[in-house]
Amino acid sequence: MNDPELRLDIATVCLSGTLDDKLAAAARAGFDGVEIFENDLVVSPRRPREIRARCADLGLSIDLYQPFRDFEAVPPEEFAANLRRAERKFDVLEQLGTDTVLVCSSVSPDAVDDDDLAAEQLHTLASRAAERGIRIAYEALAWGRFVNTFEHSWRIVRLADHPALGLCLDSFHVLSRTDQIAGIRVIPGEKIFFLQLADAPRLRMDVLQWSRHHRLFPGQGAFDLPGFLGAVAATGYRGPLSLEVFNDVFRQSDPAGTAIDAMRSLLLLREDTAAKGSSKTRDRMRVADLPAAPLPAGYAFAELDGTPEAAGMLAGMGFVHNGQTDSGQVQRWQQGDARIVVRAAGAADSVRIGALGVATPDPPVAARRAKRLLAPVLSDRDDEEPVVAAPDGVAIVFCRQDGDRMAEFTSAAVPENPCGITGIDHISMTEPFDDFDQIALFYRAALGLEPEPETEFAAPFGLIRSRSATDLDRRVRIALNVVALRRGGWAPAVPDPQHIAFTSDDAVASAKAMSALGAPLLGIPANYYDDLDARFALPPERLAGLREHSVLYDRDEHGEYLHFYTHMLGSRVFFEVVQRVGGYAGYGVANSPVRMAAHRQARLVDRTTAPRPE
Repeated sequence: MNDPELRLDIATVCLSGTLDDKLAAAARAGFDGVEIFENDLVVSPRRPREIRARCADLGLSIDLYQPFRDFEAVPPEEFAANLRRAERKFDVLEQLGTDTVLVCSSVSPDAVDDDDLAAEQLHTLASRAAERGIRIAYEALAWGRFVNTFEHSWRIVRLADHPALGLCLDSFHVLSRTDQIAGIRVIPGEKIFFLQLADAPRLRMDVLQWSRHHRLFPGQGAFDLPGFLGAVAATGYRGPLSLEVFNDVFRQSDPAGTAIDAMRSLLLLREDTAAKGSSKTRDRMRVADLPAAPLPAGYAFAELDGTPEAAGMLAGMGFVHNGQTDSGQVQRWQQGDARIVVRAAGAADSVRIGALGVATPDPPVAARRAKRLLAPVLSDRDDEEPVVAAPDGVAIVFCRQDGDRMAEFTSAAVPENPCGITGIDHISMTEPFDDFDQIALFYRAALGLEPEPETEFAAPFGLIRSRSATDLDRRVRIALNVVALRRGGWAPAVPDPQHIAFTSDDAVASAKAMSALGAPLLGIPANYYDDLDARFALPPERLAGLREHSVLYDRDEHGEYLHFYTHMLGSRVFFEVVQRVGGYAGYGVANSPVRMAAHRQARLVDRTTAPRPE
């Protein structure tokens, strides 16, 4: 499936398990080749020739052996020992059938700051390697003792002046130190022997610890990977695009899932790089069989796997039951353009968002894109409403604008709009810590959404990280949250909450109407409104309206955000109603701790007042 002219590789250090586990996972995910990390080979029961044969059986090439450390700019006696060590590693490369070894810039206390000596010793190493058909890819570690930038490593490679000596460029080592990458473009492509790619969040910490524990796959962090890859592509580099990611979670996760996530990240990176690059870069990086995402037109529906209690809450919010399947097990509730499908299944505590209907002008093309990005296909539905599975188990149904599974329902009456709900604003879901980055990348990639700035806030039971994505017209918004560290289950908090946010042109009027219908709206403490008055100095009558109906408020330089919530449906699902004024594009994150504390208080009261079983 990959372009034969552009090989996609993965380093074995990215994956968990034995070397056999890693190779099998890489092959199943569609990678062309691997970097063999030295530690993986050392602990393997297979001899290098056996590993070579196993890779051939799996359709994998071995394109790099790494790392070889602390070689250059050392005293003569240590240099002699290093040459002997290198010859033994060349033996291993020959048996593996690979011709490139990565040499890291030295961190040895015996090394000296002498570019001429480093170049001379690397020239000698390259001469020895060339006699055996091997190339040396020299890499500047971001924490190298003296050589820690790509400019410095390139200066030494030029000084050494040997055809078997070139560079290994690693995006982490470059971008963790600088965002000034224009200098890459002047390096001849043939002198870049290997390219390693990794993303990462922006952190203020020791760069070695940052590298060893917090790297991510492209698109999951904050680095400008498309800009970096575009600069490398502009040199004429023709080698593999290879992932080298050190991450504590990935090294403990199922390698099959991690490898799929890795491949998805590379395909998305190629697409992003092609979109932002020159015509030459576009031709090189374009993924020919990856359709562009059709622009989403909004949410056709959201589906709850729920119980009869869901119907009661929707009725209290002004939704009208306007259709059901012949079996009666699936109902459709609607108000304005907001449609909720309720599938009766499980106990009350098991209510969850089971499916999202995404309206698109071309559902088959949207499904082909998701499938090319390795999403499991659940149903082709005769090419009318294809369904794929997200990594968190939510089904994504690609619908035409008016196609909310209409054929399944016995009735399609147009509902009234008693509480002012006009549509679905966004979907918010809390994901497991170990899967958060993978799931966030999937939604962005499969639906063609653009990432929004990541936020963090302190909640009553821990630090919450939130990452959202939306289309350019802000018709489909998804907000994903994760608890950075969860310890114990002592508190009656809400585990892994999910919610559906509906749009309204007047949040206060909607709250008033829903209260009259008996909707279980979440009460907000008076202290919040005292603080709101201090922060924003709202007109007294407006503040009083917010306070009376437990409507929360936020604003920024672009506009205002008014919103309120319901009580929990089951143990994790609730609803929000939002009103956006002006250009406000956020999600009222500053009010999230208030909502979380209020939900906890409501659950404590519910538990206290619930009738005791006889």
